[in-house]
Amino acid sequence: MAILSLLALTITGVLTTGEALSGFGDPTVVMVGALFIVGEGLSQTGVTAWIGQRLLAAARGRDLRLLVVIMAGTAVLSAFMSNTGTVATLLPAVVAAAWSVRSSPARHLMALAFAANTGGLLTLTGTPPNLIVAAALEDAGHAPFGFFEFSLVGLPLLAVTVVYMATLGRRLLPRRPTTDEPVDAAGDLAALAEAYSLGSDQFRLRVREASEVVGKSLFEVAFGPRHGAPVLRVEGRETRMDTVLQADDVVVVRTDPENLDTLLATLDLSLLPADEAPAAPGEGYVSAEVGLAEVLLTPRSQYIGKEAVVGEVADRYDVQLLGVRRRGKPLPGRTVTLDFGDSLLVRGAWEDIAKLRDERRDFVVIGTPEAMAREVAGLRPAAAVAVTALVGMVVLLVTGWVAPASATLLAAVTMILGRCVTTREAYRAVSWSSVVLVAAMLPLGQALEKTGGAALVADGMVGAMGDLSPVTLLAGVFLLTSLFSQVISNTATTVLVAPIVLQTAADLGLSPEPFLMIVAVSASSACLTPIATPTNLMVLSPGGYRFVDYLRVGAPLMLLYLVVSLALVPWIWPLAG
Repeated sequence: MAILSLLALTITGVLTTGEALSGFGDPTVVMVGALFIVGEGLSQTGVTAWIGQRLLAAARGRDLRLLVVIMAGTAVLSAFMSNTGTVATLLPAVVAAAWSVRSSPARHLMALAFAANTGGLLTLTGTPPNLIVAAALEDAGHAPFGFFEFSLVGLPLLAVTVVYMATLGRRLLPRRPTTDEPVDAAGDLAALAEAYSLGSDQFRLRVREASEVVGKSLFEVAFGPRHGAPVLRVEGRETRMDTVLQADDVVVVRTDPENLDTLLATLDLSLLPADEAPAAPGEGYVSAEVGLAEVLLTPRSQYIGKEAVVGEVADRYDVQLLGVRRRGKPLPGRTVTLDFGDSLLVRGAWEDIAKLRDERRDFVVIGTPEAMAREVAGLRPAAAVAVTALVGMVVLLVTGWVAPASATLLAAVTMILGRCVTTREAYRAVSWSSVVLVAAMLPLGQALEKTGGAALVADGMVGAMGDLSPVTLLAGVFLLTSLFSQVISNTATTVLVAPIVLQTAADLGLSPEPFLMIVAVSASSACLTPIATPTNLMVLSPGGYRFVDYLRVGAPLMLLYLVVSLALVPWIWPLAG
């Protein structure tokens, strides 16, 4: 619809082609895209999962406590970084935390978006409308708002938002179920191990000093292809095919009992008792570097009819075959002739497993191994780079040493160059639908300004209320700004409304500070529609929301914003000029 609106404005001559497409080069759009990459870098390096664990620990398994913790933490982060970036960073952790306390993500994600919007009112750089009204105030010859001056009204509004969402708001949120349950790595690994009988016929073998395998890699020894005993892991060590065996290493293999004596004699290994086997199925098979995945053969797969050897490493994909299932049952034996519909359990580096997803002609990867990788990996070494990039971005945004778009782009590039996220993952991380929507909506504000429509409506409404009390005029400004912010960018709305209310205050002999503060507050109260802010849009799909959900939950909250603002703003910033 946004693109169709742009086409209509271009065809009718309201906007030129350059003006209609100007939104795609707007710094705000660049920031939105870059912040998705920053959030993905934090997720890929385990930082997001770590934050989620802290949220779970603070919530102590309670749904209401989790809601409050999420909102408080989100507001603090959004005070110093983009609201969109905050939501992009925390959204996966919030979804996982909600499922962990046996609650639907829909019960928390709208609160996440609203808290991010309100948190922007805590600092000067929390949201673009704050910067716009501060600049307008300074251009008019008045002292600009201080960095934390917005928090005088922002903190009470945040408290009201948290209390509202923890009481009435929770009851108004939808209860419809969603199937987007996050990956449970432990459960998935246990299920895979059981389905492919990985727990059976396992033996722990110690490498003797005189063994010929000492100093050789697992690939060179070829336990599976040559000896019919694929290696599941080397205890206490990172297990890859290039892992070099040492004396006294304990190698866990899977083989037939009949083959065990031959294996021990051929490679000069000794058998150890199985009392130290993993306590849970699947435990010990994956790590930060190596994982498991299940793939299905497609009808067009070139491997149908070919023989596969269990334990063999595929040259093309560099993954090891651990087992094959057909019609729900694991196939016995070392050599298997593959058929359509066979499911294969493979083990290898996470990046090699990810490559299988691109081989759609031959394989279909079941589940989300990339999500499992993030969950089991913990904090990767690159997490330090990711956190540094995030902190550096916040510092640049707070200090204003570079433009906000440059700060976010620098953080995104740091994520890629620091190997927090690959280029392919960066492209996939960007929600292009959100980027296109924001880019297409921004020129609509320009169209309103160019045609004089916004100025006419705003000037007429404010002028009609000029003879009423100043507080009533403040209420009119609030309603005008907040309603405009529901359908166009709050930044564009602020640009249009700020000069009008500034001139009106001067004509009436009133102080401009309360009017501009009301504009900033109402611009951040965009909670009636999913397209009001990028944060609202980002939680739309994961939360399973509908348009009416925002209206039902957001309308009472916006009314509370109005009441609290009218009570505090004239008291903190007197209306008398």
